[in-house]
Parts: sequence; C-alpha cells; structure tokens
Amino acid sequence: MNKIQLFKLLRKNIKLSEKRSPVFEQNKWAKVLIYFLSAMFIIYLIMYGAIIGAAADGEPGTMIAAMLIILPIDFLLRFIFQSTPAMMAKPYILMPISRYSVIECFLVSSHFSGYNFLWLGMFIPYSIILFFSGGFWATIYVLIISLLLIILNSQIYLFFRTLINRSPLWFIAAVALYALPFAPLLFIRPVNKGIEKISDAFQTAGTAWWMLPLVLLLIAGVFFVNRHFQFKYVYEEISKKTEKALKKVSQFKFFNRFGLVGEYLKIELKSNIRNRTMKSRCILSLVMVAFFSALIAYTSIYDNPIMKNFWLLYCFALYSMTSLIKIMGQEGNYIDLLMTQRENILALLKAKFWFYCCILVVPFVILLPAVFTGKFTLLMLFAYMFLVGGCMHFIIFQLAVYNKQTLPLQLKVTGKGNYENGVQIGIEFAIMFAPAIILGLGYLTVGLTATYIFMCVLGLGFILTSNIWLRNIYNRMMKRRYENIEGFHATRV
Repeated sequence: MNKIQLFKLLRKNIKLSEKRSPVFEQNKWAKVLIYFLSAMFIIYLIMYGAIIGAAADGEPGTMIAAMLIILPIDFLLRFIFQSTPAMMAKPYILMPISRYSVIECFLVSSHFSGYNFLWLGMFIPYSIILFFSGGFWATIYVLIISLLLIILNSQIYLFFRTLINRSPLWFIAAVALYALPFAPLLFIRPVNKGIEKISDAFQTAGTAWWMLPLVLLLIAGVFFVNRHFQFKYVYEEISKKTEKALKKVSQFKFFNRFGLVGEYLKIELKSNIRNRTMKSRCILSLVMVAFFSALIAYTSIYDNPIMKNFWLLYCFALYSMTSLIKIMGQEGNYIDLLMTQRENILALLKAKFWFYCCILVVPFVILLPAVFTGKFTLLMLFAYMFLVGGCMHFIIFQLAVYNKQTLPLQLKVTGKGNYENGVQIGIEFAIMFAPAIILGLGYLTVGLTATYIFMCVLGLGFILTSNIWLRNIYNRMMKRRYENIEGFHATRV
C-alpha cells in the first residue's frame, strides 16, 4: 500500500469513526455552527480583502506586507478551529504500518484543510482588484504565495501547539517569532518611518522570483520537524511514561472553613495546577486575558468606545468561556463517585461558581492602572466583573445539565475534542450575544452610565441568588443523571 492509498483509507476511516461515534448527533450540530461561523468569517475576509486591494495602489506585493499582521491573527484563530493531527493517529500507532506514515498522512491533510482555503475569501477579492492595475501574472504569483504562507503558518501552529501543550512558556517563543520582522523598529526612528521601510521591503520581496521556492522550502522543513515531534509526543503519551513525583503537596487549609464546598474548591484548584489538560487551558487563558487586558489598557489601538467595551467584556469573560464551556467534563472521569452522596454535585457547582468568580479579580487588577490614567472608570470595571460573575455564569452553568462527555485530565496530544448538541449551542450563543444586546440597548436608550449601573445590579442579583439557581440546575441534572452517566462512560478515553 503506497502513501496515497493509505491517505485515502485513513480519510475513509475518520469519516466512519465519526458516524459510529456515540456523539454523532452532537457532531451534526457542531458542523452547523462551524458552517455558520465560516460564512461570517468569509464575509469579513472579503471585506478586508477589498480594503487592502483598494489601498494597494497597484502594488501586488502589498498583500505580502499585510501578511505580517494576518499570520499572527491566523495563528491565534487556529487555537479555536484546529487541533493537532496526532490526536487522530492514536489508533494506528500499534498497527503494522511505518511508524511515521500515519503522522505524515495527517500532516499532509492539514495542508488541505478547509480552514486554510477560507483565506481565499480575502486573497481572491484582493487579486481581482489588482488584476489590471498590478499586472495579471504578478497578481497570480502573489495569490499563490499568500496561500502557501497560510499553509506554512498551519505547520508552524502545529509545531508550537504541540510544544505549548507540554509547556505554555513556548507561547512566548511563538510571540517572538511573529515579532521578529518588526525587530528593525528597535533601531529605526521614528517608528512610523521604520514601519514604512519594513512594509516596502516585504512588498518588494512578495514579487521576487526567490520568494516561491523559499516558502516551499520552509514548508518542507517545518513538515519534517513536525513529523518528528508529533510522533515523539504521541508515543510518549500512549506509553504512559511515569510522571514526576510531587515534592510538596499543598493542603490549602484555608478552605477547610467552607466545609464540603471548601473540599471541592481544593479539588478545583489542584486540578488546574496538576492535571495537564486543565493546567494548559488555565495558563493559556490567563495569558490571553493578561495580553488583551494590557493591549486595551496601555495602547490606543482600541480607543473606539464600541471596541473598548467589547474587549473589556472579552477580558473578563474569556477564562470562564474557555474553561466552563465543558463544565462537568473533567468530573466525568469520576462521576460515579460524585453520585454516591446526596447533594455532592450541588456542593461541586457552588465551588466552581465561587472559584470562577474569584478568577475575575485577575483582569480587574490588570486593568486598574488604566482607571488611574482615565481610560476606564471603576464603574465600567465593576459593571463587567459583576455581569460576567453573575449573568454570564448563570447562563454558562446551564451547560452542566446537558454536558455528558468526559474530558481527559492528562491527555493533551491524543485527547479528542467534545462536540455540542443543539441546546448547548443555543446556550453558547446566549453567552456571546446577551451582554452585547444589554449594552447596545442601554447605549441607545438610557446612556452608558445608566447601563453600567444596570449591569452591576443585574450581575449582583444573579450572584446573591446563586444558591437558588444552582439548586435548580442540580435538580435538573438529577432528572437526567442516568442519561448523563451513560454519556460520560461512553466517552471516557
């Protein structure tokens, strides 16, 4: 069997595996959401492609200069849309196939993923505008290079994503890589002149004859690096190498005063410190919160009132949205034990609620200096902190009733993602749009100050009544407990 036949067989097996999965119906809903988001994404890309084309003034290489910004954005978006192909290779590692062949096939498939070709929504409108003013063949050349740069970026993402899963500090190396083209700004003054020189240099390089072979060479090089690392870490994970023994076990005696809720607070905190899946997700989310908080607080890039409010909400909501979207997923590993005593689950829900409310202090503290400089007001910070802590947590905790897929605690490379059903998708849309609707209606009717006060009152109302609605969630979970337990059992790794 040659590589092409193996590739076709693996693609066929993946599709059969999806159909036979116990979560096949949920996958359908996930695909509907993906198609909707993809359509919205393409619309935005067409718009920005036309804007860049109009600003290019007949220079086809302008798109290559714009890639300095597009590639980092693409890298961050892949954390949402793309996982490492190694996670699909686990069932084939012990089969009589060349140990690298499966990894190679999945890496090649990442080159032809639908997400990569979504970027044509930007490149094609740009090319249409430049066809006549910039030269037909030069424009086609830049179009090909732009798409190849996206493919190269997909391989760079896979490389760093694999390493970030092992140590989040690798995210710093990724940031350094994308900041490297801007290194000359350290020596060129004024900065605007330096940016102009860098842009001109990449515009010229974009149409140079050597650009295409250089990009192809880089794709091949990163491909073989990925081939090595993907197999190495998948094999380590499957072989279950012994973890390092803990030198010190923290007791967190402070939480003893809270009784059973305090015990679950200890579990939640220790899980985020020790378990690979939760720890990497926790660190990455907090790094992103710190990054975006600093970005809007200490730069003028988002001084527009609408964008300022949007990113302020995002800073407070990001950690809860990424961590609680799979609420009860990690507990699916030991859900049977939680069901042995009455109201264990209720105490667990209370512990999770207060834990994620306390996390909101992190963006609040980071953004506090911006209050003293006059960029924000304390009322704004309190409004978003209370809205997320109360209203958004009320909405997102409803997922605890419907989530029934186990989230592996230690698998990071070969762990499979969870998919949503229709009810979960509805709740997730409510999480994204409810705050924006409240803010928009308030801005148009009573003004921002009154809206912030209303957000504080609304959020505090949900926080103070949390015992009531958490018990309601607990009662509804108990009515579905057998269905949920069956789902947790079926999806354990």
